[in-house]
Amino acid sequence: MSVTKKDLQYVANLARLQLDDSETESLLNDMNKILGYIETLNELDTSDVEPLEHVLELTAETFRKDEALPSLDHDEALKNAPDADSDYFRVPRVIE
Repeated sequence: MSVTKKDLQYVANLARLQLDDSETESLLNDMNKILGYIETLNELDTSDVEPLEHVLELTAETFRKDEALPSLDHDEALKNAPDADSDYFRVPRVIE
């Protein structure tokens, strides 16, 4: 299986990407290399390999302790705001 220029343009359109000719050729080459590698992996016998949920064994010690810490002071938080009113962060209007 290989990716054609038409396939790449279709996927780029779905992703809202505008590619010039050099980018198209580069991505086409990269995608075909990736698919070639996957074909190589498909040749391996994995019938005796159990599926994994995660490549590392996760234990309770893997995660940090869930400890309550003091929250940031209101005035201290507003100091970091690019624009603030007396009590609130000001943000640009998103919905008109």
